[in-house]
Amino acid sequence: MTQNSEQSPIASAAKAELLRRLGAKHVIDRNQADLETAIRDTAGGAVDVALDVVGGSAFMTLINVLRQGGRYSSSGSIAGPLVEFDLRQLVYKDLQLTGATIVPPGTMQRLVGLIEQGLLQPLPAQSFPLRQLGDAQEAFLQKKHVGNIVVTT
Repeated sequence: MTQNSEQSPIASAAKAELLRRLGAKHVIDRNQADLETAIRDTAGGAVDVALDVVGGSAFMTLINVLRQGGRYSSSGSIAGPLVEFDLRQLVYKDLQLTGATIVPPGTMQRLVGLIEQGLLQPLPAQSFPLRQLGDAQEAFLQKKHVGNIVVTT
C-alpha cells in the first residue's frame, strides 16, 4: 500500500496484464535492475505497508522503502527464508515487522461471510484432485500462477 492507498503488486512482467484486469492500477516488474527506485517512483516516495510472500533477496528492498513507522508483514518465503537485515532500519525508522500465518479464531467464518456477501472473491488459479498432489506442487513451484493452487478430495 502506498501513501495514496493504492495497491501496487510486484510481479513478473508475464503476470502484469492479468493483475491489471483484476484491478491493480500499477504493476511493478520484480526483475527491474533497481526495484527500490521503481517502488518509490510508483508510490511517490516511501510506502506505509509492505505485504510479502516472497522473502529472499527482495526483503531488504521492501524494508528500505518503508516510511518512518511503516509496517512489513510476511506470510511466506518462497524465494528463500534467510535474509540479510540492516537492524538500523528497524531501530531508526521505528518499523513494525510481523508474520502472518496463524489467524485468530473466527477468521475463516468472517472470510466465508465476506465471500457470501460478494465483498471478497477467491481467486483460484488451478484445481487438482488429491491424487494429483505432485502436479499441484509442480504448478506451484513453476510460479506462473496468479491466485491459489487448490487441491480437492
